[in-house]
Amino acid sequence: MNQVRFSRATSSQVSDEYNQHLNKPKLEVCNLSKSYGKKDKQLTILQNVNLQIHKGEFVCIVGASGCGKSTLMNIIAGLVAPTSGEIKVDDEVVLGPGSDRGMVFQSYTLYPWLTVANNISFGSKLRRLSSAQRQEKVAYFLAVVGLTKFAKSYPNQLSGGMKQRCAIARALANAPEVLLMDEPFGALDCQTKEQMQQFLREIWQKTGTTICTITHDVEEAVFLSQRVYVMSAHPGKVKTEIAIALPADRDVDIKLTPKFTDIKRQIIYSLREG
Repeated sequence: MNQVRFSRATSSQVSDEYNQHLNKPKLEVCNLSKSYGKKDKQLTILQNVNLQIHKGEFVCIVGASGCGKSTLMNIIAGLVAPTSGEIKVDDEVVLGPGSDRGMVFQSYTLYPWLTVANNISFGSKLRRLSSAQRQEKVAYFLAVVGLTKFAKSYPNQLSGGMKQRCAIARALANAPEVLLMDEPFGALDCQTKEQMQQFLREIWQKTGTTICTITHDVEEAVFLSQRVYVMSAHPGKVKTEIAIALPADRDVDIKLTPKFTDIKRQIIYSLREG
């Protein structure tokens, strides 16, 4: 009689498999390219872009204007189809927009006919949450972004920074796996921008949301993120990846330190090369 033999995984094999699971990226851009036009007259915007973002990470993508950053973000969001390559979230290929990705644009994109509270709850209504669940969620995010007193205000009654806080709260209220941000503070004055940068880091630390932001502001990228991908232009490619070796708890004064300046200089030199 034939005996069936079962192979038993060693502890090291189990450990390796567990570590591989832990190291799987939350968001992955794989060999992505984007071109416009016909075959004989194609304009290549992005070429063979590869990057990974893990769960709970805050990553910035930096590049000069025209390097394809916004195109890349729109492809990740599922708003634009790539010419080749693919986007994966939790190892699932992105085929279009989805609730797993929240998007915040440079323009505030709030619904002007809705109050702050109703803007934040808009996505919850689409997800058919109960009235009590929506109210609880809205109250939480109003408090998180410091807009509780403005719950009944309309967008035209808010400052630029308050509008963007509302837009961020609306995106987070939908519980996205990844929050995507396209130059979110580009339209703000310097002082408000610094306040919003500090605010965004605090939000990230409170919620643990995976965040991917694009910007042309090198100082902003260094202050916000844990890692920075530097893109070259014409066509857009990932040039280098730079780890931001700064403390987790940061305030704006860190921008004056030698370590911050060194990292900022490294990114600027990388952008200048070539």
